Amino acid sequence: MGDVDTVDAVVVGSGVNGLVAAAELASAGWSVALVERNQDIGGFIASGERTLPGYLHDTYSSWHPLFVSGPAHASLGDRLREHGLEYRNTDGRLTASVADDGRVTLAHRDPERTAEGFAHQADRDAYRAGLRRLHDSMGSIGGLLGGEPRSPAALRHVAGLFENGGRAGAERWLRSLAASGRGYARAEFRGSEVDHLFAPWLLHAGLSPDQASGGVMMPLFAATLHGFGLPVVAGGAGRFIDAFRSLLDSLGVRVETGREVERVLVERGRAVGVETAGGRVVRARRAVVASVSPAALYGRLLPGDAVGRELRDEAARFRYGRAALQIHVALSGPPRWRDGRLGSVPLIHLSDGSGSTGIACAEAEAGLLPRRPTVAVGQQYVLDPGRVPPGAAALWLQLQEVPFTPLGDAAGELDTTEGWTPELARGYADRVLARVAEHAPGLRDSVLAVDVITPAELAAYNPNAVAGDPYGGSVELDQNFAWRPLPSSGRHATEVAGLWHIGASTHPGPGLGGGSGHMVAAALVRQFSSVS
Repeated sequence: MGDVDTVDAVVVGSGVNGLVAAAELASAGWSVALVERNQDIGGFIASGERTLPGYLHDTYSSWHPLFVSGPAHASLGDRLREHGLEYRNTDGRLTASVADDGRVTLAHRDPERTAEGFAHQADRDAYRAGLRRLHDSMGSIGGLLGGEPRSPAALRHVAGLFENGGRAGAERWLRSLAASGRGYARAEFRGSEVDHLFAPWLLHAGLSPDQASGGVMMPLFAATLHGFGLPVVAGGAGRFIDAFRSLLDSLGVRVETGREVERVLVERGRAVGVETAGGRVVRARRAVVASVSPAALYGRLLPGDAVGRELRDEAARFRYGRAALQIHVALSGPPRWRDGRLGSVPLIHLSDGSGSTGIACAEAEAGLLPRRPTVAVGQQYVLDPGRVPPGAAALWLQLQEVPFTPLGDAAGELDTTEGWTPELARGYADRVLARVAEHAPGLRDSVLAVDVITPAELAAYNPNAVAGDPYGGSVELDQNFAWRPLPSSGRHATEVAGLWHIGASTHPGPGLGGGSGHMVAAALVRQFSSVS
């Protein structure tokens, strides 16, 4: 390739949304260039032997229920399988929460079996009824999540909620959108089981138990997990990238890695390409699709006169959420959980529910390292045993309640004055492992190696994780749905003709569904099909 090349579309950034957009546009016959600053594609999808030889860890993200349940998979899944993508899943125990006092609440793939574990018959009935309501309204809710919020189609989906459940049913969904997860669980259930199980799951959407829209997200998580399980990529998340790389190659997509885009080229009010470091130019006949943060798009990549000051100011004020931290642990053998059922559960949360998770979120948002953090304990090897040596085990620990710049330690034990130093990372990892060991005695004796990825390292690897936030920005209600990414720019088509914005900072928000990449690719194909 020379110093200047021309294609139909340039896709900037190769996270899941960029991969989906590039693949779907190329499948429609477009010539596509995918430009990525890192040496490999994939964003926060990767795997490797981070601890010891023979131990394969999903480096960042791991679980793919949003992808296998979404429209991007419906479009690309068969071809990705042809290019080597396989999943491992569970038909039994699905997820669990373990309280400080040892109380365990289990969810199974079978919602009936899950409900049987609730203490109150009224809660069993309410759980089943909630899943039925969601099922009956899924066409409208799925349409709202999977389409442009500011569009005639969105109004039709809102009307569908009224047609399906009447005014009372539609208002119930509206109240759920305004409700926190804690409030939803209190209003709908007498016992603590639903709160215990699903309040920690809100962290995977970038929410805390006390933020609005949790009342919708908790039943959505429940329904998605029951319906699609917790699939992990056979052989590690890196195989997902291998399959996409092979698919893109077969479609003729020009993948350029190790090239950071420095600016979007705009001529006569239209985006016509990009320029990368070193002066490499790739021109776009039809579209530039950018999977970047709002601050990067409006503050760095676009020329100063391309959009108005108000939009630039909004982008500069875009808020980011709590940071995250990853811990990978190589074990000589499986954890000996006090509750033996946990040995076959792929993903466990150490949490009391909204109570302890709410406290830990508040501490992190105040700049403190939480005293008793919520720990997401991934045991991928129970689904995919080949990731570890025979008889061994590995843990994938995710902490979603940490500050990017720690101002102190809620427990008063760790020195935070120098930020995320290796010493602080090891100290916090020790706290987390001690928390796991409370429920799995002898764990520390089986630890062979530990690898920690700090918020600062997350941000350095992926510039979209501003301030270590892996979810592309706060998903508080005023910065979500029709107001994502920005109040005056709540669509993927930007004010600059030919420039489209995708990624976790845009609707439908974070997760591995590939939703915004699919939406934009479909819109572009429709647009140019109608023109031709």
